[in-house]
Amino acid sequence: MSVATPIERIWPAPATGALTDPQLTALYGRADRPHLRVNFVASADGAVTLDGYSAGLSGEPDKRVFGLLRMLCDALVVAAGTLRHEGYRAVRPRPERRAWRREQGLAEFPTLVVVSGSLDLDPAQAAFADAPVRPVVLTHTGAVPPPGLTDVADLVRCGTDRVDLAAGLAELRRRGLDQLLCEGGPHLFGALTAADLVDELCLTVAPLLAGAGPGRITAGDAGPPRHLPLRHVLAAADGVLMLRYARDPADPPSAGSTPAA
Repeated sequence: MSVATPIERIWPAPATGALTDPQLTALYGRADRPHLRVNFVASADGAVTLDGYSAGLSGEPDKRVFGLLRMLCDALVVAAGTLRHEGYRAVRPRPERRAWRREQGLAEFPTLVVVSGSLDLDPAQAAFADAPVRPVVLTHTGAVPPPGLTDVADLVRCGTDRVDLAAGLAELRRRGLDQLLCEGGPHLFGALTAADLVDELCLTVAPLLAGAGPGRITAGDAGPPRHLPLRHVLAAADGVLMLRYARDPADPPSAGSTPAA
């Protein structure tokens, strides 16, 4: 694959020269225990969107790492609102990334997991209708699915009047989906943080000011702050920064890391 914009490591140990995909893969890697990684892009002044969409903040370097993070995960977790607004399609990594997954003993395609309290979902959306692996929808006992949704997705009911995220993640781990990648949106990120379920944040900072208006990468009810140490800083030639924050492997696992008995 040709790379138009080189990415270099500048912290903690600066490395001279552009990083290859195998080097980036090693830097991010897969954890040795159940792990929830969150991935977001934001402007330098903290906006989560530009003109209403995250795509305006994302350039070639961010898309490159975005694809590698999807390659590394067992399941991709996204809120229903983000799925609808961003127009998610089926999760199909490039052939070379699918080959890497097979070589590592992983399923060829990651599983799409949608979090939805209302089940306001369109079974005809390509994310469901064209999915190479049957998606999973985390919802609660009171939600009523639209016609056709159960034909294209598994419904997992966790919680009575709202989605119990800890129970939902435990069910995913029971299914063997240990390495989870969450792509938002902000309310889901806020809820995961409040429940102490986040193990890692990968944050791309775009070198622009979006101005007043757009929200932050996290939203929802306030919760206690969570310490998350910085692990590495990458810089792309176009001025983009890629920051990785993660729990210390020696720390106790997050609240959702133990599979259900």
